Amino acid sequence: MQEEIPLDGSFGRQSVSAAERRQRIGEVFRAIAPRYDLMNDLMSFGIHRMWKRRLAARVATVSGVAVDLAGGTGDVARLLADGRRQVVVCDPSLPMMAAGRGKITHGSRRATKVGVGGTAIGRKDDLSPLCWVAGEAEKLPLANASVDLLTVAFGLRNATSLPLALREILRVLKPGGRFVCLEFSRPAPWLAPFYDLYSFLVIPRLGALVARSPQAYQYLVESIRRFPDQREFAALMQGKGFGAVHWENLSFGIACLHFGLKPEMQTGERMWALPPSPSPGEGATDLSAIGRTTHRQ
Repeated sequence: MQEEIPLDGSFGRQSVSAAERRQRIGEVFRAIAPRYDLMNDLMSFGIHRMWKRRLAARVATVSGVAVDLAGGTGDVARLLADGRRQVVVCDPSLPMMAAGRGKITHGSRRATKVGVGGTAIGRKDDLSPLCWVAGEAEKLPLANASVDLLTVAFGLRNATSLPLALREILRVLKPGGRFVCLEFSRPAPWLAPFYDLYSFLVIPRLGALVARSPQAYQYLVESIRRFPDQREFAALMQGKGFGAVHWENLSFGIACLHFGLKPEMQTGERMWALPPSPSPGEGATDLSAIGRTTHRQ
């Protein structure tokens, strides 16, 4: 049974302050960044790649500016970067993004250089370079109504404040903009006992063997149990102002795609509850400049 400590006030099974939660999660991802993608493959037997391809397929018709929040090493962003849109990876962990940039630079002919402040410097023959921007979900360094599509895969449960993160996502989306969250959820009852055994007995041991960080993967397993289930998260999204909220279970509910959009019009309390856009001096990224910088000549 899930303990009563809320997700936003916890680190695994421990009750912690928001500042300590932020610090300790940052330490987790610094520790596991070099072998993060390998561990994902081992833990899920590669199935996480199928889930991420499903996410990309569900938004294949959405063009414009796409932001992959908590994008880490960029595996989802690379799926989105199909030439239809400009893609931004936004993540608070510099080591995770460094691992992703290294993979692209050394493993792909369509490499992207990264300038100061996250500005992408694309090659002339590159249709869809990535832009890398450091930022937290609770205070995105993006302007109001500047994003057509925002995705997040297995990262929202690591936000310091889930409600604030959802408010920020709604703020930066354009009216009619799409939000898709891929996250672990609650599996079917017949599968849950086996899934729990695997999660708590096998995954931390894999973390010790491969990533040399069993505590980090113990936290990740415990954080999954604290994230709202399918119905709870849908209700939370609706409460924060998202429309057309629905979900799609993957692998019998082990993972779930949550969908929502920003309504064309917002009135009343929901409109006034949105935080102000960061000014350029506070680190707001001009996403319109990305298209100009990376335009194919």
